[in-house]
Amino acid sequence: MLKLPYQKLQIWQKSFALARLTYDITRTFPEEERYGLISQMRRSAVSVPSNIAEGSQRTTNRDFHSFIAIAKGSLAEVETQALLAHEIGYITKEDAEKYLGHVQEVSKMLRAFAAKLTTTH
Repeated sequence: MLKLPYQKLQIWQKSFALARLTYDITRTFPEEERYGLISQMRRSAVSVPSNIAEGSQRTTNRDFHSFIAIAKGSLAEVETQALLAHEIGYITKEDAEKYLGHVQEVSKMLRAFAAKLTTTH
């Protein structure tokens, strides 16, 4: 398989792993959430590495920064949805804490990456 440059970015790798973890966690949600919270969490989580990948293929840091901002927004959606899933009993406290730890790690990386892109406009 061809490994594109964005796949070498640690931020992409971590957010890709978070998307994969999202699929694992949402597998245990009730069937009635298939088109609700399951779909929304998965789409939001997949959006994070997808926007990093797309932004990395742009020609300017300013353009890349815009896609990082979108990824940050998607990650905020993921966090909100995970909090809701825990609140309504779909995720245990322990699983929620572990999952949200991954979210926070990616969030910190996105903020640092965005700052780096801003200083190199």
